[in-house]
Amino acid sequence: MKLPTLLSHALVAFTIEFDNEFEHSIPHRTARYGGASGPWLASMAMFLNCMQFVGDDGVHARELEALARTPTNLNGMERWGYLHVERSTKMIQATEKGRLAREVWKPLFGIIEKRWEDRFGKNQIEELRQALEAIVSQLDIKLPDCLPILGYGLVGKVSTRKNAPRDENHSLAALLAKVLLAFTLEFERESELSLAICANVLRMLNEEGVRVRDLPRVSGVSKEAIAVALGFLQKRGFAEVESRGAVRIAGLTPKGIAAKTECAGLLKAVEERWEKRFDLASLRKSLEPLTNERLISALEPHPDGWRASVPKPATLPHYPMVLHRGGYPDGS
Repeated sequence: MKLPTLLSHALVAFTIEFDNEFEHSIPHRTARYGGASGPWLASMAMFLNCMQFVGDDGVHARELEALARTPTNLNGMERWGYLHVERSTKMIQATEKGRLAREVWKPLFGIIEKRWEDRFGKNQIEELRQALEAIVSQLDIKLPDCLPILGYGLVGKVSTRKNAPRDENHSLAALLAKVLLAFTLEFERESELSLAICANVLRMLNEEGVRVRDLPRVSGVSKEAIAVALGFLQKRGFAEVESRGAVRIAGLTPKGIAAKTECAGLLKAVEERWEKRFDLASLRKSLEPLTNERLISALEPHPDGWRASVPKPATLPHYPMVLHRGGYPDGS
């Protein structure tokens, strides 16, 4: 299995388990739950790219991006009730609901990591942490603690502003994200298509065509994220979507078939380069026991959680689809 897939499966599973616990631990609102006592539910990424840096004294919008090393969905976080932005000064203040959410989020990294140690073995998780830290320590750029929110073309933006000094986040989730993002940046410097599109959508398509309605189930990615990816692939001439009776079929054009081959070749090439620079053998050894099946089997949401009302995923995404909708790793 490709290294980005192994990293993605672990990061997505950790995030979903983290999000389930956050949802269970705080008053909140969702499309299915209309309570007025809490903020709109958001995923772990919105803590890592935003709320962890909004202290009691507030933070300037420019400083926030420098600290986070990637843009956040500032309008969304304000609309969802986590913070308030003073338009004249660009100062950001956490609301009462945002401060409560921040304090609930903080300890969850340790709580979920402890569960993983109990579930998969303390030595297994410690070896994974050490392998990730060894790679992060060799990177020549300071990266965000999470994958960036994906924009046009499902490409994530890393801030080019000078990084503000801060304590590094050494949570397992942040380490997984940094290594995956470093690989992604190298891949996307040479690819016409983002790794998110290549891994989750282009990989599933072929010349004969696939039913659009099947793509969320077989990819582990939300129908909204699939729609965004297909729209981009169609616009750029990589794919075509046609109706055959009542069924919509997505298939690759000759340009798309060539791109699928190129993506697979580039993934292999980047991983081969990494094998010369990093100890990938140790990383793979610590990741491979965390199989897709083992990770999914542990994702039991609380009965009152929104994921309890939808089918358990058949697979985890081969790349996190972090969208502006709330930062969920499967694009929900």
